Amino acid sequence: MSARQPGLNDQSTTSQPYSVKGKSAIVTGAGSGINFSFATLLLSKGCNVLIADLSLRPEAQALLDTYSSKRDTSSNQQPRAVYVKTDVTNWPQLERMFRVGIEEFGVIDIVCPGAGIYDPHWSNFWHPPGALGGKSRDTTDGGRYTTLDINITHPIRTTQLALSHFLNPPTVSPPGSSSAVQKASPQNPKRVILISSIAGQNANLNTPLYVAAKHAMNGFIRSLGKLEEKIGVRVNGVAPGVIKTPLWTEHPEKMTFLDEGRDQWATAEEVADAMLRCLEEPGLGGGTILEVGARQTRLVEALNDPGPSGAGHTVSNLEEQYSEVYEWLGQEGWGVGKVKL
Repeated sequence: MSARQPGLNDQSTTSQPYSVKGKSAIVTGAGSGINFSFATLLLSKGCNVLIADLSLRPEAQALLDTYSSKRDTSSNQQPRAVYVKTDVTNWPQLERMFRVGIEEFGVIDIVCPGAGIYDPHWSNFWHPPGALGGKSRDTTDGGRYTTLDINITHPIRTTQLALSHFLNPPTVSPPGSSSAVQKASPQNPKRVILISSIAGQNANLNTPLYVAAKHAMNGFIRSLGKLEEKIGVRVNGVAPGVIKTPLWTEHPEKMTFLDEGRDQWATAEEVADAMLRCLEEPGLGGGTILEVGARQTRLVEALNDPGPSGAGHTVSNLEEQYSEVYEWLGQEGWGVGKVKL
């Protein structure tokens, strides 16, 4: 594991041990993939979880069914899971998930704005809005790309809402407690865990919007690193490599990047373990980005980082698939919209 990135204090001397047991979390995108595995891990560790997603895959529904029952308020009660159908591009719905979390759990301690997409054709730089015969669902008068709304704006807005909640906690005591909720402080720490990617250090002609989003997340995470020392809110993140989730496996156009004879998958469970480490370990303080590959993790340096390599980080056919981009660009009238009278 490499040294901490320049410009960030070593939190091991200032950060206290932290446990997710007895805490409550909001996790967006937990209906599948990495965030489902993270929600599963939190629940297994005694942490309540509000799952915010557009839908639940069968395994997520089974998880919800297992943990949805309300129990008594004794110290050994089972944690609970709650589902709130949420479109993360809709800011009122992001606000609603906090309201529901407070109603259900009394207070939120951990927030993971984990929902993300990987440049689908319907919101993609190479499929411009309004182009004749195009696949984009983004509109020329909409002023936005949905993929950036999900991958950049949603985690930024959710982090704002989390900070507001942490600094202005509910005045009503949480269920089973006789004491009021205290605002965040170094003595009452809170957590935000964000999901970046090895794309935050790499380049990829096929998916420039995704790459731009993950570069943005790296900068955002590091920019908020100092909050832990002053107000007790740790904001850090993970940078997964090639993870076997529906984000890849249910998109044939992305699977062509891989040579399964040479490339290796990392697992969603490996990423979830790293996310838990970011929450609990004193030495992984604010602003830290922990890269996750197959059977390997390391800290990502802010400057002069060697970059991801090894198992779980390679996509051997990536540049071969650039030919598809050039084919699109070679089509007559690429990006030309419908004629407006």
